[in-house]
Amino acid sequence: MPSTLKRLVKGRIGVGTLMTIAAVGAVLLGELGEAAMLAFLFSISEGLEEYSLARARRGLRALLSLVPAQAVVLRDGAERIVSPAELRVGDRMIVKPGERVATDGIIRSGRSALDVSAITGESVPIEAGTDDKVFAGSINGVGALEVEVTTPAEDNSLARIVRIVEAEQSRKGASQRLADRIARPLVPGIMIASTAIATVGSVLGEPSVWIHRALVVLVAASPCALAIAVPVTVVAAVGAASRFGVLIKGGAALEALGRVRGICLDKTGTLTRNRPVVLEVATTNGTPREHVLAVAAALEARSEHPLARAILAEARALGPKAAVDVEAVPGAGLTGRLDGRLIRLGRPGWLEPGPLDDELKKMQRAGASVVLVEDDGVLIGAIAVRDELRPEAGEVVSWLRSRGYHVAMLTGDNRATATALATEAGIDAVHAELRPEDKVRLVQQLGRERSTAMVGDGVNDAPALAGADVGIAMGAMGTDVAIETADVALMGDDLRHLSQVLHHARQVREIMLQNIGLSLTIIVVLVPLALLGVLGLAAVVFVHELAEVVVIANGVRAGRAHPLHSLLPPAAQGPGALATARI
Repeated sequence: MPSTLKRLVKGRIGVGTLMTIAAVGAVLLGELGEAAMLAFLFSISEGLEEYSLARARRGLRALLSLVPAQAVVLRDGAERIVSPAELRVGDRMIVKPGERVATDGIIRSGRSALDVSAITGESVPIEAGTDDKVFAGSINGVGALEVEVTTPAEDNSLARIVRIVEAEQSRKGASQRLADRIARPLVPGIMIASTAIATVGSVLGEPSVWIHRALVVLVAASPCALAIAVPVTVVAAVGAASRFGVLIKGGAALEALGRVRGICLDKTGTLTRNRPVVLEVATTNGTPREHVLAVAAALEARSEHPLARAILAEARALGPKAAVDVEAVPGAGLTGRLDGRLIRLGRPGWLEPGPLDDELKKMQRAGASVVLVEDDGVLIGAIAVRDELRPEAGEVVSWLRSRGYHVAMLTGDNRATATALATEAGIDAVHAELRPEDKVRLVQQLGRERSTAMVGDGVNDAPALAGADVGIAMGAMGTDVAIETADVALMGDDLRHLSQVLHHARQVREIMLQNIGLSLTIIVVLVPLALLGVLGLAAVVFVHELAEVVVIANGVRAGRAHPLHSLLPPAAQGPGALATARI
């Protein structure tokens, strides 16, 4: 047991130390067969532990095998075949139908459907075209693509995920820390107790009998199974989650996720598609609908707000001119000048709805966000924009509630819009018109009542993600802020993976507790039997090693991932229940 001796030289006493002392003692007592069995079975258990950990890690490292061995790149006007490691930022890759993408990039030419199931867990191909992002390992469909490289192969999304998980696996969860807290004082305590048994028994008579029993007690009380009860489970569980498109950052996050009983959901980009569209345009005094859209688009031309994209998309055919002297009024809207006239666009309250008040309330009751438009000091219209719910949102909320989770919506949107969408999704608890600091305060407040997870987009909701017991980033593939801030990242845009990872974490926590309970029970039962001489060294060693095999086998069960269709009701299993979000 060379590794045990090395650790002993460094002053680190562990389970291996106890087993080594017991084996040496058995040899000194002439119990060569028992000493050999002790060493043999302990070696087998150590080998099984190493094998199970290596097998679980291989499942995670297998993500890197999704990168093809070579890539076709355009250089000096000709196609060249290179290894992914030779790709440079700015290179143009040619990805033919059926081929895998070698590294992250942006499509510059072509359109196709990409199979990203092995990366994000999306169960249907994703439509992608010019200016859309693609990630390493994606399988191209029927169309040829020209992709501009944005990330070197060694730092692409797959490599980054593997690095983060392997680094974060050193973070220990509560159960793992519990096992360590038990094992740390237990080992020297066992050695002291065994020494006392041998000493007192020798003084009272029959030294060989009591020294033998002391050695048996030493082995009986060894926390062998306890030492591996949780690490094997954590590694297997994290690897399994990565295979269905969820990044769990180590044991601490996994253990906390298994305790969660409250879920706070951000609205935009989490419950909704984050692709708002214009639903309706109301006008005053006979103003043409096209004029209202043109004025609004003139102000929104340089805005990155989701509502701006919806208005610009609706007004694109009109060819609107961009306004000048555009200024943003924080929390209110935009002002600028168009052909010398002062124009304004903003939320109700900053601009008065006047004759459109009834129309405004009707739009908000329908779950739409509304902006009012002014031209030269006169209200000319209201534009209703709505970000539709994800098709699977209602089924996911229903599943969460049926499993006893308390579900709440947190959003900065107005109360009428938030309430309408929450009702459609089946959420009763709605907290609207929140600023980022309000979300943090509210998440922490809810966390005092029950262990709570915050699910958001990982950028706008970063403070709330950090403040929750568990932060879960939605659609985080390729988003550094999301991966760094959250404890758990859903790499695809299918909200059903939230149900899957919560179910997974609950089962894994049960396995952890089963392993710890079995390990402690073995010690409690074996020690008195060993002390009374009922069990000999060989029997105790055999029971311990058998327990280790059982614990390892039970822990490896955490590597099994349940398919989505086994978790949600039948209504969520059809094609219409799948989000076909663009990358």
